Formats: sequence, structure tokens, C-alpha cells
Amino acid sequence: MTDAKNAPLKGKTLFITGASRGIGLAIALAAAKQGANVAIAAKSTKPHPKLEGTIYTAAEQIEAAGGKALPLRVNIREEDHVKEAIDKTVETFGGIDIVVNNASAISLTSILDTDMKRFDLMNQVNARGSFMVAKYAIPHLAKAENPHILSLSPPLDMQEKWFSGHLAYSMAKFGMSLVVLGLAGELRSAGIAVNALWPRTTIATAAIKNILGGEKLMQASRTPAIIADAAMAIFAKPAKQFTGQFVIDDSLLYELGERDFDKYRVNPSQALMPDFFVPDDSIGPVSLKALK
Repeated sequence: MTDAKNAPLKGKTLFITGASRGIGLAIALAAAKQGANVAIAAKSTKPHPKLEGTIYTAAEQIEAAGGKALPLRVNIREEDHVKEAIDKTVETFGGIDIVVNNASAISLTSILDTDMKRFDLMNQVNARGSFMVAKYAIPHLAKAENPHILSLSPPLDMQEKWFSGHLAYSMAKFGMSLVVLGLAGELRSAGIAVNALWPRTTIATAAIKNILGGEKLMQASRTPAIIADAAMAIFAKPAKQFTGQFVIDDSLLYELGERDFDKYRVNPSQALMPDFFVPDDSIGPVSLKALK
């Protein structure tokens, strides 16, 4: 029988953007295994040839894993969509305990190759979307026992190399982290934790396969499970004591006693590819080299 210590999310409600696949779905499934309720706020309602999963297939998986699911078609760029989705989540599950700002848009193009429509998309989904979801969820989080906001965004490491060559994306992604920085201070007195989580290596997702590096980069990545495990560790922490943190996935898990990081490799025979935005002074707990 599970208890609060082993399953701290049992009966808790998570509102996760972009939860139909990839990292968002991995976090949703990890929470579902503890008996959580999950609102799946994402756009995909029909199968796509290059993108696995819809809000409905995600809901089926969450239910099968032991949780309760609420599939919600949400365009995070639309204010009415966000407000209605949050209201529906509260109406269905009685409140919101955790918000995960996972939805993200990416295009690694130079300034001359970035059209303004793509610029607007990335900034509206990443920075504005995170701001808006938090804005409408905060009144409900304030009523929760151990409320958390978690953004999948990088440490605020202001180096030229992180912006040069893909300025629009970097602005949008660091914009998510600025939301974390500001809200951590603004909500500290309310006891709402606001943190950021970022992977040390690339994570095997549709964005990696379809946009960044194809199957070769997928093989040099870790699975979304490492992000999900790190997220579960963050949600288990007391909100009043753990906030304003910019966490790298493997460093956090190592601090908590994890030693087997090979289980997260897609292909152990391939060296792992470091992700963007990891600060130079962040030293990984294990080697990223290929296993012999």
C-alpha cells in the first residue's frame, strides 16, 4: 500500500503544458504512478506523422499508470484557452497543486533567418505562456498544501555564446527563466515554490529528432525519464524551503543519492551530447563518454 511518504503526489493535481508527449508526458506518467490527477494542456488532438501522441492518448496512458487524467485542448498563446483550462481543472479535481511549464517552441536560426512570425511564436509560447499559466494558476496554488511551479528552462547564465546564432530562441527560453526568478521572489511569502529544471544532456524528444539532429542525436541523448525523476524529487520538497532554484537534472538526483545514470541513456555505446545553456561551472556527477 502506498503512503504519503512513498507517494507524496497521491490525490494531488498537476497542470502540465505540452503533456501530450516527450518530457511533459514523462512527468505526467511519473506523477500518475503515485496516484496523481493530471490536466494535460496541449494542442494535439489528432495524430501527426512526425509527432507521436495526442491529449487523448496521453490521458489513456496516465489512467493506465494509476492516475486520473483530464485532456484539455489548449493553445498556450490564447488567454481564453488558458483561463478556461485552469477553471476546468479546478472544477474537475477541486484545485491545483502543481504547475509545470513544459510547452516550448524552438527554432535555432540566426537573426536574418528568423521571420517575425517565428519570433512571436517562440516568445508567446515560452516566455508569455509560462507567465500567463502562472498568473491564472496562482490563486488556486495559494490554497494548496505544498504548491509548486516548475518551468523547464535553463539557469540564467548570461554568456554571449548562449545567445549568438539563435537569439530569438534564447530570448524566449531565458524569458521562461526570468519568470521563475521574478515569481520566486514574488510568491515566497505565499509559500508557493517556483523553480526551474534543465537537462545536462539532450533529451530524446520529437524536437531532437525532427528539428535538431535526427536519429543520430537521439542516440546520443538521455531519455525523458531523468527529467521526470528530477521533477518528482522537486515536488516532494517543502515549497517554503525549496524555491528560486535553477536545477540541473543529474546534479539534483546525485545529491539525493542516485548513482545509476546509465539507465537513462538511449544508447550506452554513444557519448552523450551536452545540452545548451548548462553553465561552465556546473560539473556533471558522471562522465558523458560512451560506455565501453
